[in-house]
Amino acid sequence: MSGPGLDAERLVGLRRVAAIAVAPDGSWAALAVARLDADGAKYVHDLWRVELSSRAGRAAAVALSDGPSDDRMPCFRHDGALGFLSNRRASQEATADADDERAQVWLLPAGGGEPRALTDEPLGVSAFRFARDADCLVVQANVLPGVAHDQQRAEAQARKQHGPSALHYTQMPVRSWDHWLAQAAPHFFAYDGEGGGRRDLTPNADREHLEAEWDLAPDGSALAVTSSSPGLDRLHDVALVLIELASGRAHTLDEGSRTSIAHPLWSPDATLIAYTRHTRMAASSGAPELWVCEVDTGKRRALAPEWDAHPLPQAWTLDSRALYATADQRGHVPVFRVEIADGAHQPVLDAAGSHTHVSVLPEQRGLVGLRHRFFHPPEPFLLPPGTATPVLLAELSGFSAAEGEALARAVAFTVPGGGAQAVHTFVLTPRERANDARLPALVWIHGGPIAQWADGWHWRWNPLVPISAGFAVALPNPRGSTGFGQAFVEGAWGNTWGAASYEDVMGVVDAIAARPEIDAERLVAMGGSYGGYMTNWIGVNSERFRALVTHASLFALSSFHATTDRPAFWSLMMRGTPWADGASDAHAAYDRYSPHRGIARWKTPTLVIHGERDYRVPISEALALFEALQAHGVESELLVFPDEHHWIQKPRNIRVWYERWLEFVRRHL
Repeated sequence: MSGPGLDAERLVGLRRVAAIAVAPDGSWAALAVARLDADGAKYVHDLWRVELSSRAGRAAAVALSDGPSDDRMPCFRHDGALGFLSNRRASQEATADADDERAQVWLLPAGGGEPRALTDEPLGVSAFRFARDADCLVVQANVLPGVAHDQQRAEAQARKQHGPSALHYTQMPVRSWDHWLAQAAPHFFAYDGEGGGRRDLTPNADREHLEAEWDLAPDGSALAVTSSSPGLDRLHDVALVLIELASGRAHTLDEGSRTSIAHPLWSPDATLIAYTRHTRMAASSGAPELWVCEVDTGKRRALAPEWDAHPLPQAWTLDSRALYATADQRGHVPVFRVEIADGAHQPVLDAAGSHTHVSVLPEQRGLVGLRHRFFHPPEPFLLPPGTATPVLLAELSGFSAAEGEALARAVAFTVPGGGAQAVHTFVLTPRERANDARLPALVWIHGGPIAQWADGWHWRWNPLVPISAGFAVALPNPRGSTGFGQAFVEGAWGNTWGAASYEDVMGVVDAIAARPEIDAERLVAMGGSYGGYMTNWIGVNSERFRALVTHASLFALSSFHATTDRPAFWSLMMRGTPWADGASDAHAAYDRYSPHRGIARWKTPTLVIHGERDYRVPISEALALFEALQAHGVESELLVFPDEHHWIQKPRNIRVWYERWLEFVRRHL
């Protein structure tokens, strides 16, 4: 039974708005919204229709699908028909077998009626786009190399059921997040708008599109796609490639040594492509920049090189003269307008919070996207023309902004960190406190470290859950956090993790402990990934906390180097390797801020949490930490999820995750 406020049970049961697409005439938007399935064991998506209007107040929201299938990734065809990915069966007579999980492109006619399948890719479709102004469809789908098209499905099923299961590699990486890299390779296929005329645009593709980002020209003439290849630093360089749909010819628009290109986005007039470009450097992290390329001439340039931010392109203005982008900024994620002519940029919203999936309505009728805050999950918003205040169009999640604001209050402030740096921090407290009682406080440290705590909804680390349980929650943005300038990001680059960022966090702890609503004797530190590392570093350097909760954390930095799925990136971030080509002191220098070297100083009771399928931070880190704590007599517990990875995502596991660490913390307070 769900308790008051927002407990784990209710959090798991909320609907999750995942994507939004605007109809060609701008009259309505289609949204993919996840909900619990009938067994409460997993999330499936439904499609919803929300009317778009510039008037204030809520718009009508209607479910377009609500069956057992997973209907997601909406995208409109130029005539107003709605395409989406679904694992639904093509007919009632279809047998229940492994094929049921293969997603295909389905189409819901503009005038209504039953949806029909447009594709039948043997291994399923992972992504698709319709051309905005043309009768054209492009899909991304996996292909087993060396296997005939009509044998792909049978061969994949045979290998899954009977083997062989062997995987063979000749270069790193071999794993990614929660899976071993498969033999199947992503290809791109062109169809006409009715799902006919299938053509493989990348017949010789191997691993170059494993993590591809791509966009289809509005006129259907070409595909802009990223393509990766091994770089000199053993990380992948990522180029921007143009593939002509009519001929299949491909040529490179932009590439560079130690350079990664991402987020390509065609302009409405099909003359320009915007994207982000990031060059890796051994001495610093470096910042991704907005770039733009002229398709016909190949001329390219940085769009706003002096902008001290990490911008992400979202949408073009209809006249192709400006670009809308989001960027982290001091604990928020606003929308900016960036002029193509001179790179001038300014925010277009006056509201706090976080914004994603931004689209431009026809006829200059405003912007549409998803908006979320600490107080409410992502919901569709409309920014009417000539205004700077977004309007929430619907409350599809089942948790309203008014409810969140009645539950908690949030304040932001800065405190001195290490080296006199100003460290931004959010503090959330219950709206109501019995007799103004002083509150126990959780100091939650974000992952990354190149990330930020923002005024936004977090499904995995939601502060309203402990708020509902009577805690205060501090969310610090120490060195390495985005949104405070690149120099601040660089403070966590290199083998410095236990220095500047730790000093910043402890500066926040000092400020939190001094607040009148906080009980300085009842503090808890917790974090995941990099935040888990920092929690471990606190464990060997401070006894100010009653308990520690460390999730998916790094414990022994030199051994982590060889087991993470991206050891080359770890080498870059640490500016070297543990062996350093035989240098006698390399190992000790590498581990100067490694928590395992200070384990004898660790005294604080600790809960260690990990997913066994986590390949970014392998479970060996948790096992080594737990063994070390046990061997040194530290009160400690281990919570393992054998079927989860870096994040805990299955509904029943999510409930256990929140409930177990809250119980552990309460017990030690």
